[in-house]
Amino acid sequence: MIARLVVRRLPLLALVVSMALVGSACSSGSDDSSETSGTEEVTLTTVASADTVEILVTNDDGVGAEGIDALVEALQGVDGVTVTVVAPAENQSGTSDKTTDGEVASSETTTASGYPAVAVEGFPADSVNVALNDLGVDADLVISGINDGQNNGPLVDLSGTVGAARTAARQGVPALAASQQSVEEPGVPDFETGVTFVLDWLDEHIDLIAAGELAAEVESLNIPTCETGTVRGLAEVPTATDTGAHNLGETNCESTLEDPADDVEAFVNGFASLSPVSLEKAG
Repeated sequence: MIARLVVRRLPLLALVVSMALVGSACSSGSDDSSETSGTEEVTLTTVASADTVEILVTNDDGVGAEGIDALVEALQGVDGVTVTVVAPAENQSGTSDKTTDGEVASSETTTASGYPAVAVEGFPADSVNVALNDLGVDADLVISGINDGQNNGPLVDLSGTVGAARTAARQGVPALAASQQSVEEPGVPDFETGVTFVLDWLDEHIDLIAAGELAAEVESLNIPTCETGTVRGLAEVPTATDTGAHNLGETNCESTLEDPADDVEAFVNGFASLSPVSLEKAG
């Protein structure tokens, strides 16, 4: 079983993304709405070289959430990538890979730190479909997250974070679903640690992604938020079919257990877990 501590960060990128809203958004009550429909269009323009890796970032917590903001801010320091953000307008946690029948409205917005984004009035899977099929985002990779709350074991099939990643992979785009344990104290997930693990994963896969050789599959990364101690490393393990006797809310980052059997056992014993996820839900 592989377990390794992640500490690497990547060089700074000079990255420019501009977004223009094309077409007027008309409604009976307003003349200046930026919401789009089937007859209106949000156009994304990215400044990138032919060798640049295009990363589509989405989530299920909503485009204004702290986790996606931390991820996008970090990706701006990665050399050789451009970032496009298309995510649900509101929190859509627990919606799996549900999609909306008919047209899905979207509008220009920003992340919490002001990075240009598109907000989609629908589910996480809708956001991926809008980005790839309506906005024409030519993504080489989709990263879904960083989610507020772990999505391991039986939670995988409920997760909108994973559902968005599955939707991307079904369309031929490799995807990473990233989730950070949520705790009551100190009150927010440790997104800084989560970002470090995501950047390490990207570092290890960036050459394959750039070459178009990374398989269109989904991996799920779950990172503990340690109240004492630090994350023990990364365990590459299968997805558990159930939680067994483990309580997912209790993570022991000072555990001495080695060679965890699955993502749940790894997680509760202080490891970040990386697991392959089937493109189809169980059952």
